[in-house]
Amino acid sequence: MANESGPDETGKTGPGKSGERAFRDDDLERRRRQLAETLAARRQGEGEGGRGAKSGETTGYGQAVKLSSEFIAGVAVGAGLGWAIDRLAGTSPWGLIVFLLLGFGAGVLNVMRSAGVVAQVDPKASDKNAGDRDN
Repeated sequence: MANESGPDETGKTGPGKSGERAFRDDDLERRRRQLAETLAARRQGEGEGGRGAKSGETTGYGQAVKLSSEFIAGVAVGAGLGWAIDRLAGTSPWGLIVFLLLGFGAGVLNVMRSAGVVAQVDPKASDKNAGDRDN
């Protein structure tokens, strides 16, 4: 309860002295200066690196166009070959179906290779492996 000099300490939330500071002013000032130096160094690095965030967006769009065009090209070539074989051999629609599926698989493989998910085929390495198997 309150007495004549003021309220009691029922509003306190934890142990400790109310006059004691958790952080000292000099420590906060040192940390503020260190943060300012770090931010200034990063801003200088970004300025020297190139055009900034705009070039990153352009690179992302370019990569998306490249990957989508590789996929569409694989499907289109497969469909075109299948249609041509059907016209020449008279096997409609089986050539188109088979080569469309093969074109789809080739398009997916091209996209995965371009994205770096699947390793590129190195003809020199396959020749070395073939020579090792013969021995």
